[in-house]
Amino acid sequence: MGQRDIRRLLITGAMAVIRWALRHGAPKNPWLARMLERTPPMLAALALAKKMAHGIWAMLMRGEDYRGPEIGSAA
Repeated sequence: MGQRDIRRLLITGAMAVIRWALRHGAPKNPWLARMLERTPPMLAALALAKKMAHGIWAMLMRGEDYRGPEIGSAA
């Protein structure tokens, strides 16, 4: 079921985001804020790691580069 080292890195990165969000509040991310309200931090980290893995997989399959989140238009 995949490579352990990649899974471990995804979960470690997700836990870093969760720890930061618990200390400073979720950074303009309603999905993460809702997840932290209703689940334990480790379960939220696993969900975030899965979400990151899906995004990475989609970028690899489409041959795309990472695009940061779009911020409201300046118009």
